[in-house]
Amino acid sequence: MMRQKSTVIWVGLVALVVVIVALFVGNRLLNGDSSLLRNVQVDKSEISPNADGDTDATTIAYELSRNATVSIYFENEAGDRFYFRQEKPRGAGEYRVTFSGVVDPYTLPDDRIEGEILARLLQDGRYTWTISATDESDVTEMQQGEIRIVDADPVLPDIRDFALDKDVFTPNRDGVDDRVQPVFYLVKDVAEVRVFLQMPDGSEARISEFEQIIEPNAEGWHKYDYEGGVDEGATPPSDGMYPLIVVAQDLEGQQVRVQTELTIQFGGVPRVRVVSPPAGDTVSWEETAVPVCGEFNFTVTVENYGTTPIRTSGPPPGTMYDSDWNYNTLGWFTEPGAFRLGIGFENELSNYPFRWALGRPEELELIDGFYYLMPGQRATIIGSIRMVNDFGDRNPQTVWAGLIHEDVQVVTFYERVDPQALTVDLPNENNLPECAPRDVPEWPLE
Repeated sequence: MMRQKSTVIWVGLVALVVVIVALFVGNRLLNGDSSLLRNVQVDKSEISPNADGDTDATTIAYELSRNATVSIYFENEAGDRFYFRQEKPRGAGEYRVTFSGVVDPYTLPDDRIEGEILARLLQDGRYTWTISATDESDVTEMQQGEIRIVDADPVLPDIRDFALDKDVFTPNRDGVDDRVQPVFYLVKDVAEVRVFLQMPDGSEARISEFEQIIEPNAEGWHKYDYEGGVDEGATPPSDGMYPLIVVAQDLEGQQVRVQTELTIQFGGVPRVRVVSPPAGDTVSWEETAVPVCGEFNFTVTVENYGTTPIRTSGPPPGTMYDSDWNYNTLGWFTEPGAFRLGIGFENELSNYPFRWALGRPEELELIDGFYYLMPGQRATIIGSIRMVNDFGDRNPQTVWAGLIHEDVQVVTFYERVDPQALTVDLPNENNLPECAPRDVPEWPLE
C-alpha cells in the first residue's frame, strides 16, 4: 500500500514539472522572447561627435538567439543610407558596440578631398537607425529608432600634396638613391598617421617620420624617411614595385588615405671581402724592402659575396702612387657609399691614403653613370707605391691592406689585412738620390 502511494506522488510531481515547463515555454512564445533579434538598445538619442569628451558616442546593444548576418545602418531624412556594419556574420549571443558617428565612406557634392575616404562622420541631422538580422533560414528581423547628430566635426583628415622625392629606390648603401622621402600636408591635427609599404602578404613595413619642427600628427608639412632597414644591417624588401600608403585618422575616427607606387631595385646589404689566392696569402706583397725611388707592389683579390651590386670608385688597379701623394692628389676624392681597396701604414697622416677601385672599368658594370662590382664577381687589384722619401720616421714600419666603405666604415674583419713590415733602404744623407718627377695621372672613366 505504501509503495502504491509513493508511485502516485512521484507521477504527480512529474506532471507538475511538465505543466510548469509548458507554461514557461508558452509564456516565452507569447512574449516573443524566442525571436531572432532581442533586447535592442541605443542608450542615447543624440550625440555630438567632435572629440570634446561630452556625448561623443552612444552604445548599441542587441542579442541574437541564433547565428545570423547583421547590418546596422542609418538613413537621413532624404532617404540616404549609411552603413555602420554591413552584413557581418555573428553567432548567437549578446553584443555591445560603441557608435561614435563614424560610418562607411561616402562623398558629398562639395567635397574637395585629395585622398580616398575610408571612414567618415555622419553630417548633422536626424537619422533613423536600423538593426537588421537574417538567420540561416533567411528569416529577417529588424528594429528601428531615431538618433540626432549635432556639432559633428566637418573637417576630414585630408592628406594633400603627397609626393615622393624619387620613384625608384635602391637601398644598398652605395650612396646613390639609398633613401626615399615621402612628404605630404595634413589639413588638421590627427590622432594617428601610418606611412608604410604594403607587402605582398598584406603586412606593413612601417616608415618613420623625419625629425623636424612640426610635431608628429600636427597640422602642416610632414616628411618621412625610409632606407629599407639597410642602415641597421637588415635585408630590405625584395626588388619589385610596392604600394606606398599613408593613412591619417583624426580624433573622431575619420580616416583618409593616399597611395603611390615605389620601385625597389638593387636592394640589399653590401657584402665584400678579401679572398685568398691559391698561394694562401690574402695579400701578395712583392717586396719587403725597397730603395728610395723604388716601387713597393702588391696584389689583392676581392669578391662581392652578397646579393646587391657594390659601387666602387677609382683610381683603377695598376695605378702607381708616389709615397707623398694620396687619393686626393689624383683627384679621386671620397665618394660616400663607394667601396675601395686601401693601403695604410703606421705613420699615415690620413686613413688609408692610397686607394684603388675594386676592378678596372671594363671589368665592372656601369649603372646610371656609376661603376659596380656585381654579385658573385671577383676582381684583382694590382697597385704600387714609389718611395720618394723615407716614408716616415720609423724604418721599418708596418703596412696593411683594408676595404673601405667610404663615409660609412672600414669593413669589419678587413680593416688591417696581412700586416707586413716594410724597410726603405736609405743611403747616407749625402748620397740620397733625386727621384725623377712624375706627372699626376688623369683617369677619365669614360
